[in-house]
Amino acid sequence: MTDNDNSIFVGNKPFMNYVTAVVMQFTTKNAKTVIVKARGKFIAKAVDISEVASKRFLDNLAASKVKIDSEEFKNDEGKDIRVSSIEITLTKKK
Repeated sequence: MTDNDNSIFVGNKPFMNYVTAVVMQFTTKNAKTVIVKARGKFIAKAVDISEVASKRFLDNLAASKVKIDSEEFKNDEGKDIRVSSIEITLTKKK
């Protein structure tokens, strides 16, 4: 499996859909790591998803790596916009 198979992109769906997706990656697909990715206003939701998955559902998870970044691009009006992003890597504890 590549990392793309284990990536979850946070957006407008209900919160528990993402938590369930993380748990399913570890339980049914036997993934060793899952990456929760988000941009902009969904960053806080991604952090909450990672915490709920590791604290309430799977006790053997830990955030092994957190990567923060920002992207700059032009919006529809031609204005330069900078959007923050986060990648939280959840790993099974041994």
